[in-house]
Formats: sequence, C-alpha cells, structure tokens
Amino acid sequence: MAASIRTVVFLAMVLAVGFLMIILSCVLWQNWLPLLVALTFVIAPLPNALFSHCGADEFAGTYEGASGPIDLGRFITAMIVTSGFALPIVLAHAQVIHKAACIMSIFGGGLVYGTILAYSAAFSQEESEFD
Repeated sequence: MAASIRTVVFLAMVLAVGFLMIILSCVLWQNWLPLLVALTFVIAPLPNALFSHCGADEFAGTYEGASGPIDLGRFITAMIVTSGFALPIVLAHAQVIHKAACIMSIFGGGLVYGTILAYSAAFSQEESEFD
C-alpha cells in the first residue's frame, strides 16, 4: 500500500526538526563539530541500500539464509549508526562540545535516522505473489 501525503508531510516535519536540533546544537555554543552527526546519519543507510541487491537469486528453489554481502551491509550500517551516537558523547567527554549540545545532537541524529528508516519502510516496493 502506498503511503499517503500525510505520511510524507509528517516525515518531512520530523526530518526538519531533527536537522534543526543538530544545527541548533552547533549554533548555540559556536562549535560546528556536532554537525558531523548529521553527516553520519545521512550516510548510515547507504551500505544497506548498496548491499541489498547483492543477495541470493530470488528464483532459487531453496532458502539458504542471508548472504554475506547483505550481512556486511548491515554490519557497516550498524557501525556508522553506533559511531553517530558515540561521536557526540566522546566529544562532550573530552570537553570539546558542551553537554547540552551533545544531547541535542544525539536527539536530532536519532530523529534524522528514524525518519530515513520510516521513509524507506513506508515506500518499500515489496510485491506480493497475490497482487
């Protein structure tokens, strides 16, 4: 089922709030290092998108489980997401950024990545055998 226009508008608003939180975490304390969080969360879904087409043949008669490239894509995505959450914590611990900027950038990064996941789930092109 296709996503409605309300879904698109809601996801766009949540994405805007996420980027706003990240940008405010930079502007309010005059330190632009938390902006790297936005970059990591935007790049995070790319390995899944690239490696998802490297799976086994969909017309094969047997199920052989997940393939290596798909698992590698998921692993790289997990590493990027973990580093996206850990980077502001490490910067705040080293007193490079303010602790409030750390919290705002983590919250904004979570919103950005969650929006990307929700968008890809809402607009997935899975076709049923009975459609």
